[in-house]
Amino acid sequence: MLQNQSLIPDIKAIIATAKDKAIRAVDNERTLMYWNIGKRIFEEEQQGKDRADYGTYLIKFLAEQLQPEYGSGFSYRQLNQYRQFYRSFPIVSALRTQLSWTQYKSLLAIDNQDKREFYIAESVKNNWTSRQLERQINSSLYERLLMSTDKESVLAVAKNEKVPSDAREIIKDPMYLEFLGLKREAAYYEKDLEQAIITHLQDFLLELGNGFSFVARQKRIHIEGDEFFVDLVFYNRLLQSFVIIEIKTHKLTHQDIGQLQMYVNYYDRVEKLSYENPTIGILLCASKNGGVVKFTLPENEKNIVASQYELYLPTEKQLLEEVNKELENFREDKSNN
Repeated sequence: MLQNQSLIPDIKAIIATAKDKAIRAVDNERTLMYWNIGKRIFEEEQQGKDRADYGTYLIKFLAEQLQPEYGSGFSYRQLNQYRQFYRSFPIVSALRTQLSWTQYKSLLAIDNQDKREFYIAESVKNNWTSRQLERQINSSLYERLLMSTDKESVLAVAKNEKVPSDAREIIKDPMYLEFLGLKREAAYYEKDLEQAIITHLQDFLLELGNGFSFVARQKRIHIEGDEFFVDLVFYNRLLQSFVIIEIKTHKLTHQDIGQLQMYVNYYDRVEKLSYENPTIGILLCASKNGGVVKFTLPENEKNIVASQYELYLPTEKQLLEEVNKELENFREDKSNN
């Protein structure tokens, strides 16, 4: 009989850690190999830069020589990608060992340098998997954050150069909840959406952003004999504040905003500790009228945010249209203020 029942779990944990380190080490070496191949191709290409088609000829020639022996990883398409890898990251010391080659392939598809740096910083900081990074790129996390704040703030928060001081710097509008698996054409009760969020809590925390942790569901509060139930309560360690989420499957009304304001006031006056910041309220709604939100809340209100949810990821065209529209509205609001 074992004296210490933790022996087997401890050894399994050691094995799992060692395997993970070995996989990361192999992937890092592979990434460096691809970078060096890309560098060598680029250097050779420069030797024949006076010939317009030399680059294409060179990569085709290399693919013909290497692919039969080393496989599909050395096809024309792959070799061209290694060249692009070096061109996008010309300093080898700038490569992040925390990122896998699969993640770098996703990053290579991003042309905008600020946008690419944002996803690199967020991937490293949050230890995103390749799937999580791809999902965040496909859901246009960078553009959604830009709708609420400026580019410099988005990058500074991502790189830990700035602690967010405003909920809008980390809360996205819209929020994409395609991972819930709900059909957009169906009707749902608020409790159904809430249950789906709890079931997929890890994915929902990823969508919420940095620093969130789950606190409670249907949190009961008493106000002079009356009972109320707050849908979801989270805490954000970066903002050092409670975050209350109320779910509305209908178009947002001023009564919904008033209800959330009451919950926020309660948490500020009863639950919040002296060193914590004011409570943040998020109305997660099926649709909203920005004017109703604007005129229901006091001017310069920063702690109540209405965020529309979508049950599917948009097409690239839809996303660009929406981003451009929201950015234009944001610029107009700033100029008016």
